[in-house]
Amino acid sequence: MPIRTASAQWQGNLTEGSGTVRTGKGGLSGNYSFKSRFEEGEGTNPEELIAAAHAGCFSMAFSKALADAGTTATSVETTAKVHLDKTDAGMTVTRIDLETVGQVPGIDDAEFQKLAEAAKANCPISRLLSPGAEITLSARLAS
Repeated sequence: MPIRTASAQWQGNLTEGSGTVRTGKGGLSGNYSFKSRFEEGEGTNPEELIAAAHAGCFSMAFSKALADAGTTATSVETTAKVHLDKTDAGMTVTRIDLETVGQVPGIDDAEFQKLAEAAKANCPISRLLSPGAEITLSARLAS
């Protein structure tokens, strides 16, 4: 399997400085700063990038779980909400809420929920993050 890379560059001190992040193949790049991370400033931040990675990983894992069960999804759309909180140990990602909506013909809700939970457990990004952060899942079949 290939090794994936990304890079970050930062200039200045923590609160007044700024930087850029870029994925290895250049598919994503963006500016980040103290304000984009800890306030509501323009730009991205590490937690958004984790959210994007988790949403993408989960959507792919769920699609695979559905296909392995004999059902092909028309679409799986996932949002990941990463909670960054101040703890005794410092700033910590404490929870990630996955919210997914699947358009999956011919499946009942019980099977849909079972496969969504399995995808959450088997997604490599979930496995990476779950020892340190609670991961919740809200899965809904599209009407």
